[in-house]
Amino acid sequence: MIARYGVGVLLVFLALLPFGRASELALLLGAALGLVVFFAKDRHLRNDPRLPLLLALFLGYWLPQLFSAFDAVAPAKAWSEVLADLRLLPFGFFALAALPDRIALRRLMLGAGLILAVFTVDALIAAVAGRGLGGPEAADRLSGIFGADNLKLGPTLAVLSPLLLWPLSERFGVRGGAIALLALGMVVLLAGARAGWLMFALVSLAWLFAFSPRAKRPFALIGALLIGGGVVVLAATLSERFAARIERTALILRGETAAVDEALAHRLPIWRAALAMYAEHPLNGVGVRGFRYAYPRHAEPEDRWVGFSGDPAQGAFHAHQLVLELASETGTLGLACWLIALLKAIRAWRQSHPEVRRDAWPFALVLLVMLFPLNTHFAFYSSFWGTLFWWLLALYAAALRR
Repeated sequence: MIARYGVGVLLVFLALLPFGRASELALLLGAALGLVVFFAKDRHLRNDPRLPLLLALFLGYWLPQLFSAFDAVAPAKAWSEVLADLRLLPFGFFALAALPDRIALRRLMLGAGLILAVFTVDALIAAVAGRGLGGPEAADRLSGIFGADNLKLGPTLAVLSPLLLWPLSERFGVRGGAIALLALGMVVLLAGARAGWLMFALVSLAWLFAFSPRAKRPFALIGALLIGGGVVVLAATLSERFAARIERTALILRGETAAVDEALAHRLPIWRAALAMYAEHPLNGVGVRGFRYAYPRHAEPEDRWVGFSGDPAQGAFHAHQLVLELASETGTLGLACWLIALLKAIRAWRQSHPEVRRDAWPFALVLLVMLFPLNTHFAFYSSFWGTLFWWLLALYAAALRR
């Protein structure tokens, strides 16, 4: 059953991402099947050579939560997260069982590409018609299938774009990939999230080097910059809201603290508070998901984020930056766990056969872009970004078959 329907369950998770917590249904189903496979039916899974990597990745993600929970500022929140994320490990077992070979991996890539293509085409239609599968475009930026009250389209498409670009480029060549790149780029730009812009720029650069001949790469890079500039100008012409966002982003060039803070959507106070939390709780942080509760104590006077949600005892929900999130919420122990898991992932990559690395590269690129430290981020211990992150980690471990 896993071999026949496993890829479908993995794809259902991706397809349900825009619909709130609906993707949890696929996650829980996969976790339940993973437990059955691991403990009852498939003894071979216990000897799977990919299993040590999966365990290392899980412990790197889960142990920081456990260490941070013992003296967390919001113990109920921390311990509930610790217990809830235990479901991620059996889901990883399920991913290994569902992707035993290259054929299954190719089916997953094809399905993921089709889903992302639907997201992209729907967003383009919504940008023109003002309405798509997610309803009317009522937000200040393009929301697409995610809906106007869930502005995650840009970062999500940007980070997952290799799962569409690579199989499409391999099947239809550079021209097919370039068309998809332009379509994705337009959607990511109009979606307005600058974190998404940076992630997509990194993906575009990687795609350019992967599919352009070595001798033509300098010319391809120049052409890409010109085309990218043209797309930005076109997007700014079509959308006043996008043009205003570009103007705000350009404030960072002035170098003044107030201007930089404005360009960064007033995140400098959040980052200063995160550093203050880490300085006061260097070992294991303030506790996973406890950032908002610790914020008022570590904020500077007149901080705009204190009480912004209506509760003066709370502040910004998370650090908006991966390293600062780990440092403030899980401390040095959390940073060390993540670093060890990263080294394990790199070692597994280096020890894999070149053909395996080629098949696994889109997943590796997604994770590299998602974890790029010089960017702003969603919370990695949240229900949306955290489960998507683990879905990708599990697929990366499964793709590195022996």
